[in-house]
Amino acid sequence: MAQLDIPVPESLREALSAPICLDLSLPAPKKIKIQLPSGAALTSLSNIGQNIPNDCSLTFSLMMQIMPMMASMECVLKILKLLKPLSDAVTSPPPTPKLVADIGKAVADLAPCFLMLTPAGMIPFVRDVLCLILKVLNCLIGQLKTIGNLLGGLAITLKDAKASGNDELVATVECAQQNAITSMGHLMEGLGPLQAIMDLASPFMSIAGVAEIKLPAIGSASNVEGLNKSIAQLDDVVKTIQQIVDGLGGCPS
Repeated sequence: MAQLDIPVPESLREALSAPICLDLSLPAPKKIKIQLPSGAALTSLSNIGQNIPNDCSLTFSLMMQIMPMMASMECVLKILKLLKPLSDAVTSPPPTPKLVADIGKAVADLAPCFLMLTPAGMIPFVRDVLCLILKVLNCLIGQLKTIGNLLGGLAITLKDAKASGNDELVATVECAQQNAITSMGHLMEGLGPLQAIMDLASPFMSIAGVAEIKLPAIGSASNVEGLNKSIAQLDDVVKTIQQIVDGLGGCPS
């Protein structure tokens, strides 16, 4: 068959040409920094466990840092505002009427922070923290139950595979069992940080008049029976926390 060369316009040839690396390269995200009043600085963080970072994800990571910091600084700023005139009164006696007025105003501004030391001011915070813990525990229990159902089904399949002499299926099911047990172990490890949060919340719970809550010492469950025992222990903790939360007004809907 004869071949015929058809001239192609330069613009079309460029449009159909393979893209160069520069066209496909991802833009390098820029680090973002917020200078704090104390002289320190917050820097955006890259989550290596997720996708390639970009400007949006780095900005969001900085927002997640600055929001709790600003919330926790409100009373600290009011304390510093009080300490300034107190320092002036001590270092430059006698205090002037303006200085006394400044101290009185700073004390009045600080008054709402004293609610942190009363049950009335602490109960909403403790209730919300416990509601958050309830959500985490219920999520954990749900995933553990899913793994339990999976292991139960795999156990039946494995029994049938061995009975029929299907060695290939036996190997596949045993591998799936091990993966499920590994996933279960990772879920159990989530109890460590959860207990750490509960330990940090203990002083706040004491002010709110709530008894300290301890998670049960759950060992490694390598079979369905052990897993069900662990789930039952966690269910008991959920019931205890739910009773406390209900007594504090219940979780927001």
